[in-house]
Amino acid sequence: MPQPTTDAVAIQTDQLTRSFGSFVAVKALNLVVQSGEIFGLLGPNGAGKTTTIRMLTTMLPPSSGSAMVAGRSILADPVGVRKRMGYVSQMISADGALTGCENLLLFARIYGVPKAERRQRIDDALGFMGLADARDKLVRTYSGGMIRRLEIAQSMLHRPQVLFLDEPTIGLDPAARHQVRDRLKELRRSFGTTILVTTHDMDEAEDLCDRIAIMKSGFIAAEGSPEELKKQAGTESMDEVFIHFAGEFSDSTNYQDVARARKTAKRLG
Repeated sequence: MPQPTTDAVAIQTDQLTRSFGSFVAVKALNLVVQSGEIFGLLGPNGAGKTTTIRMLTTMLPPSSGSAMVAGRSILADPVGVRKRMGYVSQMISADGALTGCENLLLFARIYGVPKAERRQRIDDALGFMGLADARDKLVRTYSGGMIRRLEIAQSMLHRPQVLFLDEPTIGLDPAARHQVRDRLKELRRSFGTTILVTTHDMDEAEDLCDRIAIMKSGFIAAEGSPEELKKQAGTESMDEVFIHFAGEFSDSTNYQDVARARKTAKRLG
């Protein structure tokens, strides 16, 4: 078991492993994410990124090893982990038949936000994410970027210490991607939120992340700041960094991966 996290460490894994039958999706992962970091977890489809996030968010038990998130063990105190983290998946979680405000009220109840504080937290979240003017509009009328910002607002209502984002800008146009990235940077500046994000957009990773780990076949192939990784790979291109450490081609993308990505892009587009 890893030692309890200190104030300087938000996420720490110790030999974290997940197998599905004979297939080992995540192999003895040792990872440390500092408090207040924006940390990128990159890699080709099938590298183990989403499986890692599912374990860290307590949605999937590890086969062996353990991890601490916001000072709580994913094995010994999963409820404590969930109280201290937020999660935005690839798939849309906002209800299009409700307004933005109604969606946030629903999530405030789910997260157990005290009733006396809900209205102010909702107002603050909408304002912070640039959605105050759209609070009473049905979410099905929102653009893709607005939906993603609303989902981030939902995940932050209970003021988590750690926020997990699985490809948050997938399917968004360039302007919407920049808006989402700017809001994530502001979350870190304003609240000190630790953010772990996955993305296939290497420009986004370079712009957004303090440090990056590149996964390949379930293990960490390289880790460092964007500049450190470029130096290690002998290139100025983050795309070439990815190719250098993860391999130019991957045969691990399956039908479900493609279908999920296209469905998300269609719903956000």
